[in-house]
Amino acid sequence: MKISVLGCGRWGSFITWYLSSQGFEVLEWGRENSPSYNVLKETGRNEYVELNKTVRLSTSLKEAVEFGEIIIISIKSQGLRGLGEQLISLVADKKPIVLCMKGLEEETGKRLTEIMIECGFSKDLLAVWVGPGHIQEFTQGKPNCMVIDGYNANLVKNLANTFKSNLIRFYYGEDIVGSEIGAASKNVMGIAAGVLDGGGFKSLKGALMARGAREVSRLIKAMGGNELSAYGICHLGDYETTLFSEFSNNRRFGEELYKGVKFSKLAEGVSTAKAMVVLSKKYHVELPITQAVYNIVYENHDPLAELLSLFGRRNVAEFV
Repeated sequence: MKISVLGCGRWGSFITWYLSSQGFEVLEWGRENSPSYNVLKETGRNEYVELNKTVRLSTSLKEAVEFGEIIIISIKSQGLRGLGEQLISLVADKKPIVLCMKGLEEETGKRLTEIMIECGFSKDLLAVWVGPGHIQEFTQGKPNCMVIDGYNANLVKNLANTFKSNLIRFYYGEDIVGSEIGAASKNVMGIAAGVLDGGGFKSLKGALMARGAREVSRLIKAMGGNELSAYGICHLGDYETTLFSEFSNNRRFGEELYKGVKFSKLAEGVSTAKAMVVLSKKYHVELPITQAVYNIVYENHDPLAELLSLFGRRNVAEFV
């Protein structure tokens, strides 16, 4: 089977590495003059993986669309709408598209599959690949569990069975709303966890986990999803890799924000916090932790004081 991977950042390059190691023919696409693409083109590797020599690299989106029987997208979430509009003009809507991304459109709060549907793609050919795992551990042979979810149960099962291996066990998702919201929002909780780490309040991360999952469950339910999805692999099941791991970009962003150090890598929780505030207002759901992260990132509130104020709320029932 031939697979096209659109995106050559951290996860895009890992997916290419993973699928090519499983015997698939893979073409990885990157934008012309992209530093990430140029590194792979010149050296065949980056700081995370070394690509199989059989992998094809291309800056032609048309070539990528024509090559793959399945198209996987792994780019910054805020760039998805623009890419989707390009892909629809290339008739890419005839093939299954898998979004291996975690985020929301920050101005609208739209889920990523919603964006693709608005671009003209059939929901029956759309799926998401989400869940816990760090590249640094996968490449050391340490296994983990992930989820494929979508609108078409047969597509979900076929993709999960196609991509599974001893390294990654895939579960069949049954709640696309819960999977997308849960996967995106855990990055916001990761920023909060990093602030607690930086301020020396690691023990409060237990309360953050419990309250964070409850907060997200309310939002998922209000949006028509299954509130129990917040306690599954895509959200609570991803907390260890996001709230505790040294490899978590969002946790590190929060920690370095507290320390006043500029973080140079992508932390999707930043834009997701903004999007979730939009959803909070739209669905009339209180999201205290999300609002606190938004206040820290966008309103320049004192990071530690903002979070500690949550744990001192008199009416705990409102928060829990």
